[in-house]
Amino acid sequence: MKYPVVIHKDADSDYGVIVPDLPGCFSAGKTFDEALDMAREAVGLHLEGLLAEGMPVPAPSPIEALIGNPEYAGGVWALVDVDLSKISGKTRRVNITLPERVLALIDEAARRSGESRSAYLARVAMEAASRNERAA
Repeated sequence: MKYPVVIHKDADSDYGVIVPDLPGCFSAGKTFDEALDMAREAVGLHLEGLLAEGMPVPAPSPIEALIGNPEYAGGVWALVDVDLSKISGKTRRVNITLPERVLALIDEAARRSGESRSAYLARVAMEAASRNERAA
């Protein structure tokens, strides 16, 4: 999942990172790149905590939905990519049946996103479950 983050830099401070979709999740770094790396780690740990508590994983918002918020004015927007399949706990092998055409579409989408079939399916399923949870 790709979470939008906003990065601020004051003259006398490190780069500060806020993750709007994950209240209480923030990070910092001495350089812009370090701030992004630390943000990726912070998001992963935050999501891991939510999963451990049995809470839903919030779906990322489009940056366009957040950019007008005055709280983030003057910041630089970036996306932090977190692979949920690596933090969602113990893996389990399952056997499913899909039409060949659907499997081909899944494999192509996974290839385009640079993920394995399993990682792609896990991410898409988590995103859909999160959207359904928010709609309920």
